[in-house]
Amino acid sequence: MRFQVVPAAYVLLVRGAEVLLQLRQNTGYRDGHWAAAAAGHVEAGESVLAAAVREAEEEIGVVPTELVPLTTMHRTHDNGQPIDERVDFFFTCRTWTGEPRLLETAKAADLRWCPLDALPDPVVPHERFVLDGLHAGDLPAITTFGFGS
Repeated sequence: MRFQVVPAAYVLLVRGAEVLLQLRQNTGYRDGHWAAAAAGHVEAGESVLAAAVREAEEEIGVVPTELVPLTTMHRTHDNGQPIDERVDFFFTCRTWTGEPRLLETAKAADLRWCPLDALPDPVVPHERFVLDGLHAGDLPAITTFGFGS
């Protein structure tokens, strides 16, 4: 059987030196952690760009007018579970229509603009890696996370 991965799209809304984050709750994954304001799985038959736009509309009520690829992350939890083998597509978005607001209140407790140089704690670890690289300006186009050295 071939190796399979679960694709996801992340939209990092950026305003100056701040990024919009949500506080996860009731999801079963990293609840109590801060995370990208808009992110989710790519659906069957959907492009990653369409998924990014859909997630931004569904989760925070905005329509990105420009998505800029930031990095693609191949990551693993290294536990042999197919659901934990991922490819994440991260985009920055500096222009959008609509006012960001929390729409999925069952899945997120808060929505907040956070300075990239003073992120809240804790942030979902693989997302923290990307946010730190965004702040430093040295994030490669392809990254990996969770693999042994």
